[in-house]
Order: sequence, then structure tokens, then C-alpha cells
Amino acid sequence: MLKEIAGSLKGPSYVLDVNRFNKRIDMVRNKLSDGIGLVFSIKANPFLTKYIPDTLKYIEVCSPGELTICEKSGVDLSRVIFSGVNKTKEDVDRAMDDNVGIFTAESIKHANLINEAAVKAGKVVPIILRLSCGNQFGMDKKDICKIIENATDYKGLDIIGLHMYTGTQKKKSSIIEKELGTLGEFIDELKEKYGFNASHIEYGPGIATDYFSEDSEEKDIAMLDEVSSIINEFAKKYPVTIEMGRFLACTCGTYLTTVMDTKLIEDINYCICDGGVHQVKYFGQTMAMQVPHIDVFKPVDDVDRDWSVCGSLCTTADVLVRKCTLKGVGEGSVLAFDKVGAYSICEGIALFLSRELPAVYIIDKDNNVIEARDIIYISNYNMEVDR
Repeated sequence: MLKEIAGSLKGPSYVLDVNRFNKRIDMVRNKLSDGIGLVFSIKANPFLTKYIPDTLKYIEVCSPGELTICEKSGVDLSRVIFSGVNKTKEDVDRAMDDNVGIFTAESIKHANLINEAAVKAGKVVPIILRLSCGNQFGMDKKDICKIIENATDYKGLDIIGLHMYTGTQKKKSSIIEKELGTLGEFIDELKEKYGFNASHIEYGPGIATDYFSEDSEEKDIAMLDEVSSIINEFAKKYPVTIEMGRFLACTCGTYLTTVMDTKLIEDINYCICDGGVHQVKYFGQTMAMQVPHIDVFKPVDDVDRDWSVCGSLCTTADVLVRKCTLKGVGEGSVLAFDKVGAYSICEGIALFLSRELPAVYIIDKDNNVIEARDIIYISNYNMEVDR
């Protein structure tokens, strides 16, 4: 399927395979005990929203834009957990009108905003309180205790539990074990002090996925085995729901970019592509020294060569891979970068140099190719310029 898409490419493009996405979800789901909920955080890839299977209990939304995507995708909004560090009154009112399933509060202000909106709407809504891990996200323990201690003052809130997420790409399961230990202690403390019985504990483990090893799939499975056993043990005592983004979506995406020019400079073969680092971002890639898996479509010959793969931006930082050996690369070849299903599509510096935004293709569960987004050319925008 990728070969066919590459054969008629109009410009840099992402291809998202729903079957690979579902396979990854099933792999995780099968490692977790029955009763553990699974959440997909759509910030990892909002283009997958319409294709989220029922095996995922919830969809985490962190902005009004992501809520719009859920509305337009036709997903059941009762599956939405409405998160985000910056919630305005307008955001909360809109989510309230949408009847989202669960709200999160990252501050006392959030708890007050959600309570006021719920009371005004004549509702009592489920809410989870985010515990901070020493950064700008969530609340200090004392603020969570204050809200729970005064829970009767929040007439519009059903405080059902806690939310904890500390970051991504954790390469040691011992970190996750320690975090869950800390979380469990705090849950026990709330029960002992206030009689608070949590029914929903949302935790983001941030499991590392390997981008560059030849045996990356085996490494991912090994990491998942370690972490799932820790989570399953935690779930024997606490009602946990696991939030994931990168680990679920990473393998379903491929980035296609065409070689536009090749040249030899001081014994180094350079190929210039129509994409670049503004469209491909691998977590842990430093100065383009690591080599992801790259396939070559439309080869010009059958020769292996060492290449420095560069993009279209006017900066020396636009190097996708500093040195890699590829067969058949030449002008017109298409390079396929694997494992870009998470974040590359929405996290890069996409508008730098006003290059086009890539097309997005979806391969659905029936192997139909759907163009989710055509190439967006900046020149198509009406820009008012004062003269």
C-alpha cells in the first residue's frame, strides 16, 4: 500500500495505518488485567481520533481545538476526559454542553470553574484532580487535600479520583514502579484522613518506545511486559486507568518524502528532500546521529551508498540523518521513514520557512486509502500585508 501511495506522491506526506494502530492497542490491552481502563491521548495524533476503537475506554482531550476534532469526528463525547493545563470559563462551559465524560482539574481555579459551570447547568459532573510531580502541571498535595476536605462545598462536582502523569519515554520500569508507589501512598492517605474512596485513578506511565534499533519491536514488547506486570499489581488494590499516546500510535505512521537533488561535497553524498526536520521528529534524535528505519521507493539503481539526508529548510539544522546507508537513492526516489505515528505530525516546527504542510493519508481497517488532508500550501492563504 505504501508503495502505491509513494508512486503517485504530490509532496511530503504522512500515511497512517489504522490496522497497525489497532494491533498496537490490542497488544497493550492483552497485557493489562481485566478492569484496567485504557485512554488514548489524542495530542499524540489527532488524525486518529475518528478511528479510535471501542477497546479504548476514554479519549484524553487537552485543548479546545482537540475538543473540536472530537466533535467533528463524531466520537461519543461521553468518552472524553477533558484535560489541559489552561482551561478558560468558555472552554469549561463548552465541554459541559458537550456532556464530556470526565473533567480534570489542574488547580483550585479549575475546580471552581468546573463546579460553577456544573451548578449553572444543573449537573453534577465527575472530576479527577491532577497531582503535580514538581512541575507546572497539576496541584500540590495540600491543594488536593483542601478540595477533598471541602468536597461538600462543590455542589456540582463528583470527585471520583486522581490523575498523575510525569512525562514520556521512561526507559526504566523502576521509575514507573516508584511513581505508582508514591501515588498509592497518597491514595491511602486521602482515604485515612478524609474517608475518600477513589473510583478512577488515571495514570500515564510514559512507556519508552524504541525508534532506532533493528529489534525495536522486541524491545517495546519487553518494556511493556515489565511495566504491565507493575500496573497489574497496582490494579489489585486501586481502580486504575492507563493513559497512553506515543506508545499506542508510534508504529502506525510513515513519513514519505521525495529526493529532489543529490550532490557530492567533500566526499559526502547529500540528498535534499522536499520535507525536513519541521515534519519529522523522533524523540531522542540528537544532531541527526541516530538512524531510524528508512525504506526506499522508486529506486534509481541497485547500489548501496552512504548518504547525509537533508531537508528543504535554509538552516544547517535541517538534517534528517547525518549518515546512513541506503540502496537506490537518487533524484525522484521516495524515502519512507517508519514509526512517525506519534507527535511528528503535530509537534514539529511545521510553519518554519512557510513550506507546505504535508498531506495525510489514512489506510482504514478495510485497507482503503483515504486522503484525510491534502497538501496545504501557504501561498493559498490570503494574507493581508500593510504597505
